[in-house]
Amino acid sequence: MQFESPIVRRVSRQIMVGNVPVGGGAPISVQSMTNTETCDVEATVGQIRRLQDAGADIVRVSVPTMEAAEAFGEIKKQVEVPLVADIHFDYRIALRVADLGVDCLRINPGNIGREHRIRAVVDKARDLNIPIRIGVNAGSLEKDLQKKYGEPTPDALVESALRHVEILDGLDFHNFKVSVKASDIFMATAAYRKLAQLIEQPLHLGITEAGGLRSGTVKSAIGLGALLLDGIGDTLRVSLAADPVEEVKVGWDLLKSLRLRTKGINFIACPSCSRQNFDVVKTMNELETRLEDVTTPLDVAVIGCIVNGPGEAKEADVGLAGGTPSHAIYVDGKPSHKLKNDNLVDDLERLIREKAAAKAEQEADIIAKA
Repeated sequence: MQFESPIVRRVSRQIMVGNVPVGGGAPISVQSMTNTETCDVEATVGQIRRLQDAGADIVRVSVPTMEAAEAFGEIKKQVEVPLVADIHFDYRIALRVADLGVDCLRINPGNIGREHRIRAVVDKARDLNIPIRIGVNAGSLEKDLQKKYGEPTPDALVESALRHVEILDGLDFHNFKVSVKASDIFMATAAYRKLAQLIEQPLHLGITEAGGLRSGTVKSAIGLGALLLDGIGDTLRVSLAADPVEEVKVGWDLLKSLRLRTKGINFIACPSCSRQNFDVVKTMNELETRLEDVTTPLDVAVIGCIVNGPGEAKEADVGLAGGTPSHAIYVDGKPSHKLKNDNLVDDLERLIREKAAAKAEQEADIIAKA
């Protein structure tokens, strides 16, 4: 059963990254970034499609050279998801990918040289209605800020961000979003909280270089979760040293946990103990793998015994409460039937898919009648 989130979100301006609204109360979008060689068009397109299938709303691609810019143009033709070009220093690359259809430019105005170069990029972005992301990172602060603060700090991150904001404001360009990322949770959250009070543009959240799959997920959940609970954040990227598809999955799990977005199955499962009447861990692993393609929001409870099983199962769209010799199945909070261990995963998968299909049909009917 789905419930509304009690989180009151920060009010921000809205920009459009392709067809995806960011800010202004729009759903928080999930991003990731390719880690293929951009000039390998086939590999990059393949990865982008996998990211989109996993639920990525926006994908960022590094474009370090003019050769990569040309490859980006070919990539853009072959995918549907909005693409952000990640560019540093060379303003000519930004101009080229803009002509090739980029949906957003990740480029810090202060890092691309003289005023005429900045103006050229901004004018191009304005003419083609392309937003810009100002991306401040604790690992690449300006030298004078490093000297002033001695080390990366929240205030240093915010001061850097405001410098770039001032440049765009001075050019009367307001179609941008901002990030102030750090690998340290306390530094990142403090910087975002301060910046959120100083500008009205949407904020792109991230704990940069968070770590591997397990440790990075934990750090991102703490840092991003704290900000999201405060109502801060309009789009996010979970940065993991792992398959980028995992970044998308974690991002969605974060938003689902906070009831900020719904997509696919929200599993409620016990960690299992000696009271379990079936192998909960094995059952969950198989169900998660088999049902990754289901996008209809659905709560599914898989509980191994009768202590907490009935209570949790009654609160889910589909619930399993372990028992002896058979297990109770609940649908929409009501007892439905019983299952035994034989073919348990197959039976559960079929039941969940049937419920997802029925719910999707109901939602379609409501939309059609509206």
